[in-house]
Amino acid sequence: MRYEIHGTVMQTLAVDLMPGETVYSQTQAMAWMSDTMEMDTHTGGGLWAGIKRTFGGGSLFVTDFTPKGGVGHIAFAPRFPGTIVARQLAAGESLICRKETFLCAEKSVALEIFVRRRLGAGFFGGEGFILQKVTGPGLVFLDLSGELVERTLAPGERLLVHAGHVGVQEPSVEFDIQMVRGFSNLLFGGEGLFLATLTGPGKVWLQSMPIMNLAEEIARYLPRPGDSGSSGGAAVAGIGGLIGEIGR
Repeated sequence: MRYEIHGTVMQTLAVDLMPGETVYSQTQAMAWMSDTMEMDTHTGGGLWAGIKRTFGGGSLFVTDFTPKGGVGHIAFAPRFPGTIVARQLAAGESLICRKETFLCAEKSVALEIFVRRRLGAGFFGGEGFILQKVTGPGLVFLDLSGELVERTLAPGERLLVHAGHVGVQEPSVEFDIQMVRGFSNLLFGGEGLFLATLTGPGKVWLQSMPIMNLAEEIARYLPRPGDSGSSGGAAVAGIGGLIGEIGR
């Protein structure tokens, strides 16, 4: 198997497969493929396995892609601007990922859910109690939002992070939350009541643009009831109409 990651902000992943090699993805991730590729969509281990994946932000079904009659080419595209991370996992090696991080992987890689056991981390950690977990052996591709920063934490080293910026972590990194200190910081700091604490040893992958931040910025420009006559509402309506015409 050979792969290339193209682009900067809106990246795509191109994979060339030899006969007998298989990659799988969640639904709606494939962008284009050669006519030598064969698709097989299924629940990925039974109905209950599919249902559990949905709890972690995944899809009920997964799709296998295998070339037939020659080398196959397939490309995957994330739904949001960001960075694609390729990681070769050893047998039994795992990564803990935020919801909707998994893009695709070799068939030997297991995609499961991961449950946070600490109540505080589950309620205030930004992603809830259920995350995604990938386990090797094999090559996995993960999709992080915005630009990517990698940090390796020494044993006992702590990093305070706005929870939405935590993308992927090794299982050895301890995730918890702590309340923001200082009365004025709580009221006027704009960082919320809690920060995530990451304690080493281990590696973490941080993302520069959490999807929630992007959604909040877009929402500021969306028309509200009674704003149809404003310039902002008219501009959004005009853009929506143009997109509708293009899509016909």
